[in-house]
Amino acid sequence: MRSPASQQHTLCQNQASYPQQMEEPLCHSDTQQNGNQDWMSNLPARLWDVPLYNLSIPGSHDTMSYCLDKTSPISPEAPKVAFLLDQYVPSIVRNFIYKWSRTQVILQDILRWLQIHPKEMLLLSCRDLIGIPPILYTHFIRIIHKILGPKLCPKNETPTLRNMWKQGYQVIVCDGSILQLVDEYLWPPIPYLWANTTSTRFLIHFLEKEKQNGRPVGFFTAGLNLTEDSLYILRHPFGSIRKLTLPKLQFLYKWVQNQHAGPQKDAINIIAEDLIGADNFVSAVINLNRKLLADP
Repeated sequence: MRSPASQQHTLCQNQASYPQQMEEPLCHSDTQQNGNQDWMSNLPARLWDVPLYNLSIPGSHDTMSYCLDKTSPISPEAPKVAFLLDQYVPSIVRNFIYKWSRTQVILQDILRWLQIHPKEMLLLSCRDLIGIPPILYTHFIRIIHKILGPKLCPKNETPTLRNMWKQGYQVIVCDGSILQLVDEYLWPPIPYLWANTTSTRFLIHFLEKEKQNGRPVGFFTAGLNLTEDSLYILRHPFGSIRKLTLPKLQFLYKWVQNQHAGPQKDAINIIAEDLIGADNFVSAVINLNRKLLADP
């Protein structure tokens, strides 16, 4: 399909070291200023054998997605059933097709970035799959295999930097569908700790309470994204996620600085934010790995 890009919901959510956002940043990102695009390969050798789920990893809750004009043709590479369904129930089918039709473009961009940064790892978390026709989602997974193929890490591997470098793996795909049970390259879904609030204080209280309950096994994400509700939208008719989040970044930044990675009960793993290119968020999350060097 062909169309201009726009900000819509996305099937595949990046939760790690992703190529720079495909939209103009709010300000000069600390990722650009400090060379954080190669932060994994720059970690001290002592951390090369630490599983990625015990490292501190910056994540984005602001991934890029696309929508299409309703007159746009279906991609020739789409499954045949998509053409058939589009002919008879286009108003229903195209709502799903719009959301993944440009996925190949995004994955090709990711592949090029990985080729330039051969020692960097990427976690892709496929979430919010409710209502997506299985035939379309199966095709989406096939596209991932087709484009990223040899770079996909199977789920029976221990995901340390040293092990993944040795075997040429750079991508871990975490999936919330039934396909995860039968595809050796689809890892279990990543739990996302989401406060669903506009209040930074409630968000931090929520995350601290979750930490007391103990970290999940494997990868998990602490979401620092604030969420607009109906009341907020009514009170701020000209508001936006940026206007909601920007004034509160410093408060969230201080919370990040007080965290630590590792296998401990109260440790963090992935920390995700909406405006990942703003403030010093990426550097702050990466720098938490220094604390692991202090452990005996």
